[in-house]
Amino acid sequence: MEIGGISIILILGILNFLLILFQLSSGLRLIKVPFGVHKRTGMTLFVSAALHATLALLSN
Repeated sequence: MEIGGISIILILGILNFLLILFQLSSGLRLIKVPFGVHKRTGMTLFVSAALHATLALLSN
């Protein structure tokens, strides 16, 4: 499965990496965001990681 010639699994992997960096930096207080933003991005990370894993398992 591809979008514009780029694998959806790769796109989700990059998104997960960026979300993990954001979660770490906001959790360690390197950047200051409200707790609600931190919580919502954590839920987004969980959903995108689950999609990433499911698609990776189904693609093989």
